[in-house]
Amino acid sequence: MIRRLLLALACLFATSPAYAYWEFGHESVATIARLNVRPGTRAAIERILRHQALLETPTCPARTIEEASVWADCVKPLGERFSYAYSWHYQNIDVCKPFDLKSACKDGNCVSAQIERNVKLLKDAKVPMREKVMALAFLVHFVGDLHMPLHAGDRGDLGGNRVKADYGVYGPERFNLHSIWDGPLAERAISTPPSILRSYTAAERAPIQAGTVEDWSRDSWEVSRDYAYAPAFGGDACAPKSDARVKLDDATIARLVPIAQDQVKKGGLRLARLLDEALG
Repeated sequence: MIRRLLLALACLFATSPAYAYWEFGHESVATIARLNVRPGTRAAIERILRHQALLETPTCPARTIEEASVWADCVKPLGERFSYAYSWHYQNIDVCKPFDLKSACKDGNCVSAQIERNVKLLKDAKVPMREKVMALAFLVHFVGDLHMPLHAGDRGDLGGNRVKADYGVYGPERFNLHSIWDGPLAERAISTPPSILRSYTAAERAPIQAGTVEDWSRDSWEVSRDYAYAPAFGGDACAPKSDARVKLDDATIARLVPIAQDQVKKGGLRLARLLDEALG
């Protein structure tokens, strides 16, 4: 009965509008950041979000950092108003070629460039409050997107969206490789104890928060190659493409859970560092 219930839920989510990293992943990144920023930064975040009505998106509120984390996806159905931001959610860097961020980010239309842009907007005291609220919401969301591996690397298949895949016992026509990492794998990883939704010590934070946005882009790209594509294609991320469904069995999923868990934790702690730099 439990398995039937889970399958029903999987079907429900599979036919719902796809949100990048679904809500749980983004909200968890935001929660980790909130728990690990300085008190002054936390107060600044709350002060900015008190002006969220300036966004004029009543169906997509951003009253808390967790709500703000999904705002950029929530506004997608609003049509032309936010269509300019579609390509800001990802950067499809070929995992079978040398890492090349510059080619993937022409004119700043990629997730890493928009992360850096929104940090600058938050730092600038001359930026109007409406733009600061939007910059904060975009920043929180985009750092989450960058740490979903299939927003950072692909094989010319829209970040795995064209790769039909089975997730354990849930098979035919339910998932593709992207939606597995977006949804059930992320949700299982976040829900697996011990909880990653906590405050971390300075020693725990330091190695994760080190580096630049480009370094973090390379890190997520490598995870995409080594842990998203390689297990799906028999250990070779660059194996010849096929129309056959790939299968992630229970043993493979269990090995991927800590990888997906680390990605959420890294996203949250790196977001905390950026927020401290911009608002602390």
